[in-house]
Amino acid sequence: MNDAAVSTGIPRIGDPAPAFTAVTTQGEITFPADYAGSWVIFFSHPADFTPVCTSEFMTFATMEDEFTALNTKLVGLSIDGLYSHIAWLRTIKDKIEFKGMKDVEVTFPLIEDITMEIARKYGMIMPGEDSTKAVRAVFVVDPQGIIRTIIYYPLSLGRNFDELKRVIIALQTADALAVATPADWRPGDAVIVPTAGSCGTAKDRMEGKEEGVTCVDWFFCTKDVSEEAVFAAITK
Repeated sequence: MNDAAVSTGIPRIGDPAPAFTAVTTQGEITFPADYAGSWVIFFSHPADFTPVCTSEFMTFATMEDEFTALNTKLVGLSIDGLYSHIAWLRTIKDKIEFKGMKDVEVTFPLIEDITMEIARKYGMIMPGEDSTKAVRAVFVVDPQGIIRTIIYYPLSLGRNFDELKRVIIALQTADALAVATPADWRPGDAVIVPTAGSCGTAKDRMEGKEEGVTCVDWFFCTKDVSEEAVFAAITK
């Protein structure tokens, strides 16, 4: 297999997260085994001491408690070395202020990947973008170690962190309530119930016989779930 193929191979949604052991700013980790029972946002950034990455790490660190409340842990990666990581995170803490954020301490692990072995395993190196830097990849891994969402951004585009949090909440809601979430869904919006699996169920729904379910057509039915009910379901 040529280098380009190795660099651009990407695990698929529904695959077990590729396993690895790595040195990080918080000690050695074995992934995903060390995170069994928790959701994980595993993400890459192009390089330490770069402004877009700095803004992202400050945002992630500032939101870490919000993700923790959703049983979600953060794990970062770039192909820089451990000492570069440490120096950069100290600089963020001591010197950087952005959008009202300052004195930000990054306490989640940042992986050293100078060999690019892990980045290649996750398809984070895309030669068409840069052959020596990881793109801004995001892998959402569930408590069973299964990849549930994959999002890629180019080097120039900082991530939308409200969307990353929305993804976690929506995935957890879908699992907890056996529903799907429509476009632009937010907690408190109506959810989509599974499509009717029989003519009888479809007929009952269209005739309003299924309590709490509203149908636009036999295949497109929703039900209301309050924001409180969503968080009760996903945080119990």
